Amino acid sequence: MDMDFSPEDIAFREEVRAFLKDNLPARLRDGARRTPGVFVEPDIGMEWHRILFRQGWVAPHWPKDDGGTGWSPTQKFIFEKECALAGAPSLAILGLRLVGPVICEFGTPEQKARFLPGILSGDDYWCQGYSEPGSGSDLASLKTAARLDGDEYVINGSKIWTTHAHHADWIFALVRTDATVKKQAGISFLLVPMDQSGVSVTPIHSMSGDHEVNAVFFTDARTPAENRIGEEGQGWSIAKFLLENERGGSCYAPRLLQSIERLENLAQTQPSGVNGALAHDPRFRDRLARVRLEAEALEITELRILAELAKGRAPGPQTSLVKLLGSNIGQQVDVLRLELLGPDALQLPLERPLYGNEAPEPVGSEYAQTAMGRYLNNRAATIFGGSDEVQKNIIAKTVLGL
Repeated sequence: MDMDFSPEDIAFREEVRAFLKDNLPARLRDGARRTPGVFVEPDIGMEWHRILFRQGWVAPHWPKDDGGTGWSPTQKFIFEKECALAGAPSLAILGLRLVGPVICEFGTPEQKARFLPGILSGDDYWCQGYSEPGSGSDLASLKTAARLDGDEYVINGSKIWTTHAHHADWIFALVRTDATVKKQAGISFLLVPMDQSGVSVTPIHSMSGDHEVNAVFFTDARTPAENRIGEEGQGWSIAKFLLENERGGSCYAPRLLQSIERLENLAQTQPSGVNGALAHDPRFRDRLARVRLEAEALEITELRILAELAKGRAPGPQTSLVKLLGSNIGQQVDVLRLELLGPDALQLPLERPLYGNEAPEPVGSEYAQTAMGRYLNNRAATIFGGSDEVQKNIIAKTVLGL
């Protein structure tokens, strides 16, 4: 694999850098930096979304004919890396990275015309209805049911851990449309409007005090049959396609390496309490070096996957490897951040957001103000999108052949 960028890729990188310099407002960088949650708040993320939409750069992972950029896998990597280095907010993945590619792949021309423009522009905000109180890792056991009533589906049941459901206009949901067949075969994929009396959202506050996730209840909720993606019973196949995009649809390493570099810089001035700065403490320095090496190895793995994609091959089960490593390295970074900041990292302001004129005054630094919130929120990283145990099983069966 040739690890050097081509002259065209280098020119593209300079174009991206110039765009970010001219179009990424400081308030959005500040909002992204001071967000302790997994997702940035919509007032930050959607403003950046619309800036990229106007540039035509909001959907690098979509086919060009459906509104994508037409970039090569290497260009997508360059774009994500430069956005990470510039401190740009992460975009909400639920529309762009999850349901959008599903509609591109499985949707009818009419469904594409109906739903894709709103996802691209940011006019429609989406959430995901997968997990249920009794169906997490064993997602195929889901109970939420939909029955056809004329030309509409009537939906009853509930979903849980539904990120940003309180902001969403639409939910894409896995529902059981046939209880008489094998559990995977009886699942369908529906697009359901949230603004109706049959849908209610109950907030779930995390240990950090953040409100990102929710429980969603369907009580005779309705959606037209034309909002079913694919055929009845095809939902499980579509769900697997979507999960590959969730687990490997973006690169973890650039933002991890940016976070590690910030820790390295801070360690130069943060006192160890024993022998000068923490950067000179051999035990801390060793742990920080090890996590950097792991992140750099992950970056090489991601580049290998990009090389395969450039040859027209599907990402496949390697996305589980990226998800497994990215989540665990991120948690290691969270722990090192707490140790580096010491007592200043114990603060956990419950006021949100932590940016803007009404933000509470930090103790020590803005960086310390979000450290504990990030640590607590990111404990879920090894669960959401498929737990570590699920990823290891996938790797064992499909990669190692065990």
